Amino acid sequence: MKVLLVFAHPEPRSFNGALRDIAVEELKAQGHQVQVSDLYAMNWKSQIDRADFPTVEGDSLLKVSAASGASFASNTLTDDVKAEQEKLLWADVVILQFPLWWWTMPAILKGWVDRVYSYGFAYGRGEHSDKHWGDRFGEGIFAGKRAMLIVTMGGWEEHYSPRGVNGPIDDLLFPINHGILYYPGFDVLPSFLVYRVSKLDSKGFDLLADRLRDRMRTLATTDPIPYRRQNGGDYIIPSLELRPDLGNPNATGFALHVRDSD
Repeated sequence: MKVLLVFAHPEPRSFNGALRDIAVEELKAQGHQVQVSDLYAMNWKSQIDRADFPTVEGDSLLKVSAASGASFASNTLTDDVKAEQEKLLWADVVILQFPLWWWTMPAILKGWVDRVYSYGFAYGRGEHSDKHWGDRFGEGIFAGKRAMLIVTMGGWEEHYSPRGVNGPIDDLLFPINHGILYYPGFDVLPSFLVYRVSKLDSKGFDLLADRLRDRMRTLATTDPIPYRRQNGGDYIIPSLELRPDLGNPNATGFALHVRDSD
């Protein structure tokens, strides 16, 4: 397989850097091709602005989606963005690796998504109809590819449990797993999660490394999170509300959009 690992940590000698090296080493040992987009090492521009769209006149109103779509269609996106889009098209599996900062991904990784997920490339595809509402949430350009997160946290696992003070980790990562990965079609694998990173001793790190190697060996066989497909019949078109006969009638929130909730 061809694997793209997008890495977002400013210190290459960090705990995250060690995990990245273990993952890449194991993937290559299994015969996979690997590319790494190290965003800090690349000095990745995180903000999306006029500089991303050379064809937009300087005094005109910047409408980001429209400018993104026009630039993608005319092949005038900036070279750094086009290079990352080519990597996404090349990859069979995409891994986003980052520390959880303030309950989400680092800004540089969010900026990678903002700039690389151009209109017409990662979204805005497909025709709307009375039975279909565009190629998204289980459909789209990345359908047939797999994706997952490697996420490190300073807090305890209990802090991210269903009754934990930080909120359930599945809820915190839902906007990334479901919104950024599943939306354009990826099959999303369960995340590889590491808690209390500052408290790990050498023995704990060795056990963690073995667990990460095992996840890298099973990328092709791990069952994805069973998110509902937008156009698979579970949602009312065009309101995109879950059908009233599906899911726990007393439940609300993200869990309703996973088929296990039925």
